[in-house]
Amino acid sequence: MAELLNSDLWVEQYGDMLYRYTLVRVKDPDDAEEIVQVTLLAALQAKDSFQGRSTEKSWLFGILKHKILDHFRDLKKHRTYELASEDGPDPLENAYLHNGQWANAPKNWDTDPHKAAENSQLVEALSMCLDKLSEKFRNIFVLKEIEGLASEEICKEMEIQPTNLWVILHRARNQLRKCLETSHWNTRK
Repeated sequence: MAELLNSDLWVEQYGDMLYRYTLVRVKDPDDAEEIVQVTLLAALQAKDSFQGRSTEKSWLFGILKHKILDHFRDLKKHRTYELASEDGPDPLENAYLHNGQWANAPKNWDTDPHKAAENSQLVEALSMCLDKLSEKFRNIFVLKEIEGLASEEICKEMEIQPTNLWVILHRARNQLRKCLETSHWNTRK
């Protein structure tokens, strides 16, 4: 097993993938670089315990995901996630009528989600729109929708109530929808 784990090749083979994956999740290039370095150090320290039940790449990404969660835990120690924040009022606060219907319904994109996921222009637009979210909205959205963490785990890690989580996710999704509808991607497709 030791021959498979050649730590000298990790940076060359997986460094860029690990970095890009991390950067999408944490947004800050310096933080992303540090998380990847910590991941590689942890993998180096644990390489003797690698049992080969997964590929080396999967093993490294598993460690990386835990390090990203550690990063968000550390952020939580220094920040609060209250609904009333510097973000100001929710721009979609009046987007609904009294009966719960949309005041202005979202556009029908007539797009196959599987094909859209392969569209590089959409990926670029989504990345740009994610960058426009506040840090708390972005972090929670990424944990739920990109990382696929369970709601209970996010609430525990971020020390928020489930109702706060759903309000934050709702607002983040609405802001992303509004941003994507006005992006160049939506007008070019």
